[in-house]
Amino acid sequence: MSLLNVSNIGIRYGRLTAVRNVSFTMAEGEVLFITGPNGAGKSSLLRAIAGVTAPSGGRIDFADHDITGKVPEAIARLGLSMVPEGRDVFGSLSIEENLMVGTGMHAGENGWRARAMAELEAVYATFPILKERRHSQAGLLSGGQQQMLVIGRALMTYPRLIAIDEPSLGLAPNITDQVYERLIALQKERRLTLLIVEQSSTRAMMVGGRMMLMRGGEIVLDGDARALGKSEAIEAAYFGYGEQA
Repeated sequence: MSLLNVSNIGIRYGRLTAVRNVSFTMAEGEVLFITGPNGAGKSSLLRAIAGVTAPSGGRIDFADHDITGKVPEAIARLGLSMVPEGRDVFGSLSIEENLMVGTGMHAGENGWRARAMAELEAVYATFPILKERRHSQAGLLSGGQQQMLVIGRALMTYPRLIAIDEPSLGLAPNITDQVYERLIALQKERRLTLLIVEQSSTRAMMVGGRMMLMRGGEIVLDGDARALGKSEAIEAAYFGYGEQA
């Protein structure tokens, strides 16, 4: 049974159509990369799933709930957390304060404080540098450390699915490798479902899992990331020439 079901989603900005009738499903525990050139509609699709952008048509179901057009807070309560492009940390707050923001939606629930403290220690175990600098201002962290922080903040919401927009943006390749190593380890440990937007298909091929390639607001390829990486179809689909598989 699918955890996420996207059916005929369209997204418009005025006269501009960003996403055209996109449909796909994700099983629990799956890793899915959405790749494609600039302007393909990748980030718009992710924002619609997370409730940041209202779709112009179609339906989105998560964990047997219709979340189409719902606000991000309501969607996050169901277990879908988004890590936005550009990391978006609260720079003047400490690292620990940034992490605790993620628990706010559960404040007042029975046992929420004990659970939050346990989750905080789990995040620190995954990203030790955050514990070392937990009282430092988040704005002073490097780009890679900020990426770890926002992933940790997403974990503090107790997610079943994390949607991440361009996690490698602005990071050196070796730092990107570290971020992905932690992400995949978390996915295996917690059976998290990961939906990741990356412009380059190369990272998807390196990590593995499933890959969808978008161009012109539509899905033009969908399959095993490593298998697609070995085929000629991906270049044709990415640049829009030749036959597409």
